[in-house]
Amino acid sequence: MSLPNAASPSDKPTFVRYKVLAFLCVLAFILYIDRICISQAVKKIEVDLKIEHDHMTWVLMAFTLSYALFEVPMGWWGDKYGSRGVLTRIVTWWSVFTALTGAAMGLPSLIMIRFLFGAGEAGAVPNSACVLSRWFPVEQRGMAQGTVNAAMQCGGAISPILTAYLIEGIGWRWTFVVLSVPGVLWGLAFWAWYRDDPQTHPSVNDAERGLILVGTNQTSGEHPPIPWRAVLTHPQVWLLGFILSCTAFNSYLYFSWYPTYLKEARGCSEIDAGWLASIVLAGGAIGCLSGGFLIDWLTRTTGNRFRSRRLLCSSSVLLASISLLIGKHCDTPVIATLWTAGSLMLTVLTLASWWGSVSDLSGRHLGALFGLMNSLGGLGALASQSFAGKFASWMASRGHTGRAQWDAIFYVYAGVLFIGAMTWQFVDAQRSVEDSRTGS
Repeated sequence: MSLPNAASPSDKPTFVRYKVLAFLCVLAFILYIDRICISQAVKKIEVDLKIEHDHMTWVLMAFTLSYALFEVPMGWWGDKYGSRGVLTRIVTWWSVFTALTGAAMGLPSLIMIRFLFGAGEAGAVPNSACVLSRWFPVEQRGMAQGTVNAAMQCGGAISPILTAYLIEGIGWRWTFVVLSVPGVLWGLAFWAWYRDDPQTHPSVNDAERGLILVGTNQTSGEHPPIPWRAVLTHPQVWLLGFILSCTAFNSYLYFSWYPTYLKEARGCSEIDAGWLASIVLAGGAIGCLSGGFLIDWLTRTTGNRFRSRRLLCSSSVLLASISLLIGKHCDTPVIATLWTAGSLMLTVLTLASWWGSVSDLSGRHLGALFGLMNSLGGLGALASQSFAGKFASWMASRGHTGRAQWDAIFYVYAGVLFIGAMTWQFVDAQRSVEDSRTGS
């Protein structure tokens, strides 16, 4: 393919890349609404289908397990064939199984539906990272990544309270059907408008084509095979996977069990629990958005994005651990929720830096390697969902109720955050996987 002619200094780039970003933000918003809505429905589902906490844990874990298993193949698929068709299929698939969640008739069917739902969502985030790497110059990527992450958390923040009102109005089964519709509409619009190669999009002018082409260091031609030996022996791959596992262990408490905790331990009503859970996840949205701008500013100030990431992320996650423990000791549910929201805000403030590190490390194999490291984070998510539900059931079997049944888990979550903060000190993604293979 021939390169576009250089744009004259007077030409102003079009803003199609920001429309692409808007599409990804809507995708991320819908993704987290559909992922987190089940947390608000847990109590209703347990009552209707006669499921205990420890069995409901398997329902929640079914999604996380399949999500982790399919991350790498779906990310590789996007690397090889382009994200346009892959993302359209992903969103359509998960929307269908969101609707089918409302048709579950018992524990086995619910586990199977949620497993297939997770398989559908797998690849959405790696392919979004691929889209950003193709459409945004490096110096704008922190902002773009932070904005997408913030949209995810905004969807998560809306999900509990939206789901609570829908369940009150139409029941939990029809709630899942209603929540499936936006994804289908997004898929149709995305397929019609988006192009994998910015150079071929009809709305992009020469100035924007040049800006994207220079800033993204894109290469053309056949996609090379993934150097798996170099990948699996690169210590930073496992380090970044472990860090995300620590982050996911913390986040999935709020994605899966926090509304139940508010109802059982804090005595909140269905609607109040929805609002308070939304406040916590709104803290996550603030953290994601500010983290993207903050790391871009630190990088410009220090001139070293690798050192900036270590400084920002290590200190932020350490403060998140402290904030979580303060919230645990607060007696007023609203005050406890605000401290918890602050903890999540500080935790996910690191995500834009994590995305940037993974992009630097992955090179031309971003979809597959992002999927690999994201799936390693799924191990932390699985551990979180299993631990919280089984711990609460175990404490109940020993006669504990209310806060005595639940509060001790926060010491574990704060400890995992502390470990994650210390691990950030060792992150250094200056050498990509391909560089380490060639010794350059």
